[in-house]
Amino acid sequence: MADTRFRRVLWVVLVINAAMFVLELGAGMVAGSAALQADALDFLADAANYSISLAVLGAGLRWRAGAAWVKGASMGVFGIWVLGTIVWHIANGSVPHAPTMGLIGLLALIMNVICLVLLTAFRSGDANMRSVWICSRNDVVANCTVLLAALGVFGTGHGWPDFIVAGLMAGLALHGAVQIMRDASREWRDLRKHPVPLLH
Repeated sequence: MADTRFRRVLWVVLVINAAMFVLELGAGMVAGSAALQADALDFLADAANYSISLAVLGAGLRWRAGAAWVKGASMGVFGIWVLGTIVWHIANGSVPHAPTMGLIGLLALIMNVICLVLLTAFRSGDANMRSVWICSRNDVVANCTVLLAALGVFGTGHGWPDFIVAGLMAGLALHGAVQIMRDASREWRDLRKHPVPLLH
C-alpha cells in the first residue's frame, strides 16, 4: 500500500518537475539569469531522479540503495555544472531581468512546496525515499533564494545577486549529494553485514 501511494505521488511530482524544467529554462535564457537556469536544470535532475525512483520501486534494497547513490551523484554533477555556468555569466557581464526572475521564481516555489507536501509522508523511508524528499526540500530553499536574488538584481542593477544565489544553489546540491550518497552507502554496508535475498 505504501509503495502504491508513493508511486502515485512520484508520478505527480515527475510531471510537475518536467513541466517546470521547460518553462524555467526558457525563462532563464530569456532573462539571462544563471539562478533561473540552475533551478531549471534542478527541475530536470529531479524529474530524472523521480523516474529512477519509479523504476526501482518495489525492487530489492540493493537496487533502491543503488538508485539513491546514482541520484546523489547526479546532484553532484548538477552542482559542478552550475558553478561553470556562473563563471560564464560573470565573464560575459550578464545582468538578468529581475521581474522575470521574480515571477518565475515565485511559480517555481509554489510548485516545489506542493511537491514537498506530497512527499513529506515518505521522508522516513529507505535511502531512495529519503533522497526524493531531500531533493524537494532543497528545491524549496533554492526557490526562496532565487526570489531574494531577483530583489537584489532589481535593487542594485547588477548581476552579482544572481551569481551568488546560483553559487548557493550549487553548494546546496553538492551538500545534498553527499548526504544522499552517504545514506545509500550505509545501506550497502548494512547489506554486506546482514545479507538478504536480492529481491527483498
